[in-house]
Amino acid sequence: MSFHYIIVGAGSAGCVLANRLSANPATRVCLVEAGAPDRNPMIHMPFGLAALAHMRWLNWGHETEPQAQLNHRRLFWPRGRVLGGSSSINAMIYMRGHPQDYRDWARLAGPDWDWPRVRAIFRDHEDNRVLQDDHHGRGGPLTVSALAHPNPLSRAFVRAGVDCRLAENPDFNGASQEGVGLYQVTQRGGRRLSSAQAFLVPVLDRPNLTLVTRAQVHRVILQGRRATGVQLRDRTLPLADGGEVILCGGAINSPQLLMLSGIGPGAHLQRMGLPVLHDAPEVGANLADHLDITVQAALKGREAIGIAPGFLPRALRATWAYLRRGQGEFTSNVAEAGGFARSDPARDRPNLQFHFIPAYLHDHGRRLSLGYGVTLHVCDLLPKSRGRISLVSPDPMARPRIDANYLGDPRDLPTLLSGLKLARRILHAPALARHVRTETLPGAGVQTDAELQADIRARAETIYHPVGTCRMGLDAASVTDPQGRVRGVQGLRVADAALMPQIIAGNTSAPTMMIAETIARRILGQPSAA
Repeated sequence: MSFHYIIVGAGSAGCVLANRLSANPATRVCLVEAGAPDRNPMIHMPFGLAALAHMRWLNWGHETEPQAQLNHRRLFWPRGRVLGGSSSINAMIYMRGHPQDYRDWARLAGPDWDWPRVRAIFRDHEDNRVLQDDHHGRGGPLTVSALAHPNPLSRAFVRAGVDCRLAENPDFNGASQEGVGLYQVTQRGGRRLSSAQAFLVPVLDRPNLTLVTRAQVHRVILQGRRATGVQLRDRTLPLADGGEVILCGGAINSPQLLMLSGIGPGAHLQRMGLPVLHDAPEVGANLADHLDITVQAALKGREAIGIAPGFLPRALRATWAYLRRGQGEFTSNVAEAGGFARSDPARDRPNLQFHFIPAYLHDHGRRLSLGYGVTLHVCDLLPKSRGRISLVSPDPMARPRIDANYLGDPRDLPTLLSGLKLARRILHAPALARHVRTETLPGAGVQTDAELQADIRARAETIYHPVGTCRMGLDAASVTDPQGRVRGVQGLRVADAALMPQIIAGNTSAPTMMIAETIARRILGQPSAA
C-alpha cells in the first residue's frame, strides 16, 4: 500500500498530524513510531514520571558532547521513545509561552505564526476544566486541569514568591505570564493526557490510518529532489503520487534523518560518506535549550514526598486513592508550582522560569536521595547560546552528536546567576524558611558570585526543551519555509519543535502541538486560524 502522508514520529506533533490528515477517509495516512505503544502504567499515572527516566526502553536517553563551559560534562537528555513521544514522559505542564515569542516568530517566519493566530489554535486545542474566560478554550481534545492534590509545600512556595515581591498568578496563560503559582496540567480524570491519548487514540479505528510502532525510519527515499517514501530496517513505505513525508522526530531526530537522507551541510555529509542530495548548511544548526540550575534544602518536617520508612503508609494510601478514584498524591506531576520573573526589569518579557518540586531530585531522578527535602529549579528562558546536531556515523542506528554549546555566549551566565540568586531568596523567604532545616545545594558555603558561577558550571542541567534545528523562515537560508516544507526538496516537510526559529519563553509541549496543527491546516488548505 502507498500512502498520501507518511508521518515519522508519533510524539507531540505526529499524533496531531495523524488526527487531522486522516479526517478525510479518502486520504491514506501512515504514522511511524520508533518506540512501543504507551501501555506502561507508569506513563499514565502522573507521579509515575519519577520512574520514567530509568526506563530506557521508553526513552532515547541521549547524552550531549562534553560541554566546554560546564566543566566538560556530558548532560543527559531524555526524550520519549514511545507513542506520545516526550508528552508521555514529561511533567505535563500546560504552557504556551509569551505573546512576544510569537511576534518574533512572525517577523522571522510570517503572519501564520503571529500571536493572534497561534493563540486561536491554542484555544481550539484546549478543554480547560477550570478557567472559563476569553483566554481559554472548552471542548477541545487537550484537557487542561488544575492539580488535584497539590502538596502543601507547593502552596508555601507560592507564598514565598509573594514574600519576594513576585505577583501571585493563577493563570500563566492568561492576561500576564509573570508571577508565581500552581501549574495547570494536561491531565484528565487524574491521568496523564499525552498527545497520543488526546489526538491519536480517539481516531485509531479509522481504516485509512495505519500505525506502525517499534519501527525506526532509516532515511527518506528521494528520487531526484522528490521524496517518494521512507526506508525502515526491513522494508520501505512508499508514497502515493504527490504525497508527502512529514518529519515529527523532534529537534534531535528530525535533522538527523534529513542528514541521513542526504540533506544537510554538504561538507559534513561527505565526511560521513553520505551522498549530498541537497546542500543545506543550517540543518542541525540553531539548537537552543533551557539550561537549568537548582537550589535544594532539607526539611524539618515530613510534608515533602520522601524516600524514608515513614513515607510508606502515605505511599500505600496514595496508591489506594489513585487506583480506586484517580485521586490523591499520585496524581501529582511532581513539578507542581513555579513561575516567571525577569532577571532585569528592563527585559521585554520574563526570562526566568521556576519549577518547584516538593521532593529531592538528583540527576533527573536517576539517583535516589533519602529523606525529606525540596528542589527549586530556575532556567534561562531566552538563552543566546546556540548549538548543533550532527552525525557521528552514516549508520541510522548510531546516536547523533549533540553539542548544545551551553553558556557558549557570555551573556547567558549572568542571567542564570541572577536566577540562582532569586531562587535562593525564595527558598529562604518566610513562607518556606519555616519548613527548611538547611540548604543542601549550593550550600551555605557558596556565597560569592564566583562561587555561584562555579556551582552553575558544576551542576547545571537541561530542563528538556531542545528546539530550532530545522529552522523555518522567510529567508532562503532557513531549512524550511513557513509551512514546514524543506527547501530544495519536494514532498518533504518538518512539523515539530525543530521548526522554531527562536526558543520560546516556556515549556514546549503545547507549542509543539500548535505547530503541528498549523502545518496540518496549511496542508489541508484551511485557514491557519481566524
